[in-house]
Amino acid sequence: MIIQKTREEIELMRESALIVSKTLGMIASEIKPGVTTLYLDKLAETFIRDHGAEPGFLGLYGFPNSLCMSPNAQVVHGIPNSNPLQEGDVISVDCGVLKNGFYGDHAYSFEIGEVAPDVKKLLKVTKESLYIGIREFKIGNRVEDVGNAIQKYTESHGYGVVRELVGHGLGRKMHEDPEMPNYGKRGRGKLFVEGMTVAIEPMINMGTKNIKQLKDGWTILTADGKPSAHFEHNVALIDGKPELLSTFKYIYDALGIVSNEEDEFRKKPLVV
Repeated sequence: MIIQKTREEIELMRESALIVSKTLGMIASEIKPGVTTLYLDKLAETFIRDHGAEPGFLGLYGFPNSLCMSPNAQVVHGIPNSNPLQEGDVISVDCGVLKNGFYGDHAYSFEIGEVAPDVKKLLKVTKESLYIGIREFKIGNRVEDVGNAIQKYTESHGYGVVRELVGHGLGRKMHEDPEMPNYGKRGRGKLFVEGMTVAIEPMINMGTKNIKQLKDGWTILTADGKPSAHFEHNVALIDGKPELLSTFKYIYDALGIVSNEEDEFRKKPLVV
């Protein structure tokens, strides 16, 4: 069942989402060769608590950390560890928080130093597909319209779209209805309704769409060992159109990136 949110509830969700956004911006300033993912995880937990929220992933379904950190061939759900990041790595950092009874949950794939051109292209196309999918989240459309748009764009570049892992509704629970796959056929799936709040998150592999899981019970990898990319935003359906609750602006400020990619999904400029 889709749980529609009031405007007041959506604003509480925006507050949670922006704490995630700020956490990822803080991580962006710290992520570099030689740094361990466990160190970054501890920084994130402290930062989240200092902002009056709780880490949304810590203990959720038994997950042991505050961040999912998935380098290179890891798709998602990587467990932070003491292995230092290396020049040329890419890493998906997925973060969740809980505040005022509502979750925020989004992700960004970072480049560590100079990465290979084909990997850089994978990240670029995956992030572009996120916004292509968000444009389809509007009144009159259905769930698989979003997935179809993401699938067509990424597969046109020769990439694999993960099937077993999907986006989801978001609210008082980390995972609500509906599931939001990154593939599908237009016109299929649940109809979008005003007040929906979802996490849209393309998980795109450089090679095969197939995945496997490590014995830790969490870490998901590409079956062929090629890199994967993951970007995620929280989005509300307001006045029939998609509106971002999250932002990558804090990341871009930390990395010196200028971008207007989010402007079309905001009714007014983001106040930071």
